Amino acid sequence: MPTVFLNGEFLPLEQARVSVMDRGFLFGDGVYEVIPVYDRQPFRQAEHLSRLQHSLDGIRLSNPHSDAEWATLISRIVAQAEWPDLGVYLQITRGTGPRDHAFPQTAQPTVFILPMPLTPPTAAAIEQGVSAITAPDIRWQRCDLKVTALLPNVLLRQQSIDAGCAETLLLRDGLLLEGSASSAFIVLDGVLLAPPKSHLILPGITYDVVLELAAMTGMAYRIRAITEAELRAAEEIWIASSTKEVLAVTRLDGQPVGGGQPGPLFRRMHADYQVFKQRVMRRGEAR
Repeated sequence: MPTVFLNGEFLPLEQARVSVMDRGFLFGDGVYEVIPVYDRQPFRQAEHLSRLQHSLDGIRLSNPHSDAEWATLISRIVAQAEWPDLGVYLQITRGTGPRDHAFPQTAQPTVFILPMPLTPPTAAAIEQGVSAITAPDIRWQRCDLKVTALLPNVLLRQQSIDAGCAETLLLRDGLLLEGSASSAFIVLDGVLLAPPKSHLILPGITYDVVLELAAMTGMAYRIRAITEAELRAAEEIWIASSTKEVLAVTRLDGQPVGGGQPGPLFRRMHADYQVFKQRVMRRGEAR
């Protein structure tokens, strides 16, 4: 049973308890982050904590810890985890109070940290790619905030599960935005295209890594709006997240993408990502 952190205390997961009057339970009034950890070193921790601050600011909730305090808590969770590779889940809610939509005046935030095993993509998923479907984006207007109220994402992700697919790619007003739990990219005419960040897209940490690697390695890329027609005509489609890293989508809505196999730019990006990740870990630059 993993050790977790809850409101100032480290304890076994089975002993962790939260009040039913917590606003995270009643309203989904909270935010979260997931930080990948490789060989017990958090990857891009500073960027994840910056995004956590953006989410907290977006819901008008004060950060209960400084970055240094978060780093100390995360280090202890990682040190006690049974796996060297893991995801560290951080969740902050507005705390307990009367069941009233208005913010409680005296509530203290509920802070929870959970270690989870990090399962890398399978060799088959990397070599053969994965399938995805498309669906209209039914989420709210502040998708740039990583909030715990994820029911629309859950429903959209379940559509892909029901279809035997790995992800649901979201369309709004004729444009590709992202996946239900990932960033999305396409390759068109040999150029990597990424949807621009906005209030309708979560600012993905892995999204940033992909574009940094493209710039470092001379891969042609552009950040611009991607139409549904371009998505369906793409030579390659990629999804990316902290837990998926980068994967190729080789079937979309039952139709092959490009030649139906991961394309050359994906293979190049996947190799570059693995080299980059290992180099960062060796240099101790993960944090």
